[in-house]
Amino acid sequence: MAGLSSNWKKLSSKISKPETKKKPAPKKVIPKKVISAKVIPTVESSKSKTVTPIEFALWAKEHITKEDLPSSPVSIPHTPSRRKEEPGKYIAIDCEFVGVGPEGERSVLARVSLVNFYGHVLLDEFVKPKEKVTDWRTWVSGVTSKHMADAITFEQAQTRVGELLKDKVVVGHAVHHDLDALLLSHPGWLIRDTVTYPAFRKISNGRSPSLKKLTGHFLGVDIQQSSHSSVEDARATMLLFRLHKKDIEQHLRNRHKKGPAK
Repeated sequence: MAGLSSNWKKLSSKISKPETKKKPAPKKVIPKKVISAKVIPTVESSKSKTVTPIEFALWAKEHITKEDLPSSPVSIPHTPSRRKEEPGKYIAIDCEFVGVGPEGERSVLARVSLVNFYGHVLLDEFVKPKEKVTDWRTWVSGVTSKHMADAITFEQAQTRVGELLKDKVVVGHAVHHDLDALLLSHPGWLIRDTVTYPAFRKISNGRSPSLKKLTGHFLGVDIQQSSHSSVEDARATMLLFRLHKKDIEQHLRNRHKKGPAK
């Protein structure tokens, strides 16, 4: 009986002891990923540059009106565009000259700049004159003797410009002066000269207007405030052409229909 009693006690103690239930382990809470509505700019898009009113109109606008020109330099995002940086169909040219010979009476090429339809610089080089410079004309040309340290030869300039202008429509102001200085020729039907357009000549009573006068009258922009910049002048010429492109092209078509004057 002692044995039974002992076993019973053991069994009784097991029955009377309340069973402790294990609490379920808390579920691991995984925080939801929150997508910020704030756009974090990339390194490229965060860059910006300050441009002139003419640069802004040429680069930012496809179809330009005079009202598109801001009144002062503006800051724009630096967004490279392969399409806008290619040579394209239209190229504007402008050159700067220095004087050689007695009292610098003869003009020779010292800088040449080419820009495309959007004002992107395709070429901008100082050119070493073959003769001794007797008048740098810095107050007009913006060229000094220091610029000759990295200047290219005349032959290099001639070759590079000739290659870029081949089969292109060349836009310029008295463009024959620039081409003559480079000893280059170009088909007349591929030249758009702001000097010959009647609406431009009208403001000078039929005479050849200066580029400065044209930009002031038609663009409301004052260029060449100190020394000249062939890049700035090439861009101004391209903008004048683009603003009046439709009428200029129509004028040339009408002139070609009439044929050469007898």
